[in-house]
Amino acid sequence: MQNLFAFMLFQEFSAGEEAAAGAVGTGFMIVVFALVVLMIAAMWKIFVKAGEPGWAAIVPIYNLYIILKIAGKPGWWLLLFLIPVVNFVVAIMTYISFAQAFGKGVGFALGLLFLGVIFFPILAWGDSRYSGVPQTATA
Repeated sequence: MQNLFAFMLFQEFSAGEEAAAGAVGTGFMIVVFALVVLMIAAMWKIFVKAGEPGWAAIVPIYNLYIILKIAGKPGWWLLLFLIPVVNFVVAIMTYISFAQAFGKGVGFALGLLFLGVIFFPILAWGDSRYSGVPQTATA
């Protein structure tokens, strides 16, 4: 394995191969940048729909706090996102409540969690309205 790594490390590439690699890398960076801009715009729109400031979408930890607030979860749950494995369970619970606050179901919540790049724009520019977190009946 070390010989293969050394071979790859000291490999000479032609100008055409270097240009192709640079073009692929640049194209990849452009696609990633476009997806980041799309996600920021979608979160901004969702936050505004929920009556929260749109600029919160670009502040890293604060945007998660706002998502918790929209989902009707306490702010201290932010600390639960720092615990491995627990953070995944908390994310599922949060996104289920987040989706329900916009009148969507559990399937949509799982879409937000696993295919966010598709489902966040649907939530942002779709016809869903923020209705608040549904209150659960207590006996």
